[in-house]
Amino acid sequence: MYSCIIEKGKEGDFASSRVEGVDASVKDLVEVCGNIRYKPVGDALALLEAAAIGAMPILYRGNNRHLGHRRELGGRKGRYPKKSVKIVLKALKSAIANAQSKGLSEELIVMHACANKKAEFGRLSSKGRRNYSGLITARIEIVLKEKEGAKRPEKKIKAEKPAEAKPEAKGEGKPEAKPLTAEKKAEQKLDSQAVKAEVKADGRKLESARESKVEHHHEAKAPLPGRKPVQKEK
Repeated sequence: MYSCIIEKGKEGDFASSRVEGVDASVKDLVEVCGNIRYKPVGDALALLEAAAIGAMPILYRGNNRHLGHRRELGGRKGRYPKKSVKIVLKALKSAIANAQSKGLSEELIVMHACANKKAEFGRLSSKGRRNYSGLITARIEIVLKEKEGAKRPEKKIKAEKPAEAKPEAKGEGKPEAKPLTAEKKAEQKLDSQAVKAEVKADGRKLESARESKVEHHHEAKAPLPGRKPVQKEK
């Protein structure tokens, strides 16, 4: 079966899910999807959950050669593909979650459910033998649609929070600075001059200490015991 095509502008009325690269039998997946197609979501979930634990067989309309007849299906042919059922069940739950996130109603129908062959990876036996066995992967697609006349749940409107007071910009709300008097200006000048004088005195002390260290370093060192003093060149 081909993929479902939704008209442009109506994507909001549908919810879908897709699983790619499934390592399971494509024939089993096709029959499982065929059992839930066009059914309400509640009935589809109940059927898949029962089949996942082996309480209910899956009806095989095709691919049923040499299959046994099941009493639960009224004598029709069926099987218990638990692995495929669990994969389709997971995809269906994902589609339901997508419908809830879109705000659709709970009255949904499985409008489209299909499984197709995805890819085939070649496998050869070891030691040069020519026994070929391909690994076939599948893809699953499920599309849900609302029933006609179904009412969607009303969206809850969040209460708006009261607007918080914005912090005042720098310089706003502060008292204006008063102009300085002549006396205060003179005091500030004296303080700055005293600070400068202290800085200069400290700098002189550091310079004198450095000079004394350099002179001490260049003085002739006493010769080591057992060695002759170095004679200066004439």
